[in-house]
Amino acid sequence: MTDAPLPTIIQLTPLNPEYREDPHSVLADLRARCPVHRDEMAGTFILTRYDDVRPLVSDRTLWRDPRRAEASAVFQRRFAGEEIPEDVVWSDVTSILMLDDPDHARVRQPLAQALYARVAKFKPEVERIVAEALDDLDTSGPFDLMAPYCVRVPIDVIGLILGVDRERLGEFRDWSEGVIQSLNPFRTEAQTAHMERASEALNAYFVEIIAARRAEPRDDLISDMVQRQADGAPLSDNELLINLSALLIGGNLTTTDLIGNAVRLLLLNPAELAKLKADPGLINSVVEETLRYEPPVDSTARVASADIEVSGCPVKASQSLIFHLRAANRDPEAFEAPDRYDVSAKRRPHVAFGGGAHICIGAPLARLEAQVALLRLFERFPNLRFADPDAQPVWRTLPFFRGLERLELVA
Repeated sequence: MTDAPLPTIIQLTPLNPEYREDPHSVLADLRARCPVHRDEMAGTFILTRYDDVRPLVSDRTLWRDPRRAEASAVFQRRFAGEEIPEDVVWSDVTSILMLDDPDHARVRQPLAQALYARVAKFKPEVERIVAEALDDLDTSGPFDLMAPYCVRVPIDVIGLILGVDRERLGEFRDWSEGVIQSLNPFRTEAQTAHMERASEALNAYFVEIIAARRAEPRDDLISDMVQRQADGAPLSDNELLINLSALLIGGNLTTTDLIGNAVRLLLLNPAELAKLKADPGLINSVVEETLRYEPPVDSTARVASADIEVSGCPVKASQSLIFHLRAANRDPEAFEAPDRYDVSAKRRPHVAFGGGAHICIGAPLARLEAQVALLRLFERFPNLRFADPDAQPVWRTLPFFRGLERLELVA
């Protein structure tokens, strides 16, 4: 521990070089010194202890809508964007990520039911998509695994679940990568132009495909949702469009990082990789330990709906709460040897997917994709290794996410 000032929420992002290189040391210091930290500049409490984060992230009485936060909660309220006209419904301009009940349940329930039914029978398609991506890798020399594999697999999987025509998957990948820049407040002019172009094209495509499936249903998720609308699900086309885009953005980025982080950790820990090779049945544990040890998402937010107390700290109604999932997942009070990557350890449940009503809707699909992608990668390339074992990892600077820019390997 040090006597240095406690970090702000912005300093707990990869925009801070110290945090980008080693977030866990920064978070360990904060968790030990002030586990319920008030960032006055951002107008929010930052919670880092597992025993605080886990029950509160699952507390369905807390609010998610950033507009319900007090005026001084500038960090969280910025997610509400500009004021919307009184005649515009909030759920028509935002995703389930920012909705509270009853709108949240109304929109999420039919989408989750349709998505989970698709995921339950989609493993053969995931296997095929992974095999194609492996076939296309150029392993004649050192190669980057991120773009052609870790990025490609999640985009192709969600594209086919939604119902994107196979011949348009290339366009869909480009749109997906462009729209992700909406999460980057420090994007370049070129990235902004790509984002705007991709967003316009993706929205137009979704409008087109929703209309097409209404006229002629197929065996895909968009047809499922259109049918649910026809059967009486109170879900507008705008709500459907927004949440399909949110499913695409959130699922692709985080699953890409989950796969990339897992490959890196297994190569850094050859004894753990040896366990997986000796017993492929450990793959579920590999994915869960990766989610605990190096989760793709840093944090999630809530708004207090009433006066509460967190570890002796009073929190008033409408005050903002940031739950730092990465910090909670390495809490030594909750996990034995938390900084050891151990795929066979028996551990408490991690909080990488959040919890409660807002638990990640794509979690089952992310788990499936990561399990298949990791198993097949190391089966295909049993001697996979770093191209330069001494090279430092290059982490992306996208705030609140942790993933690699590149992962240079040799097969």
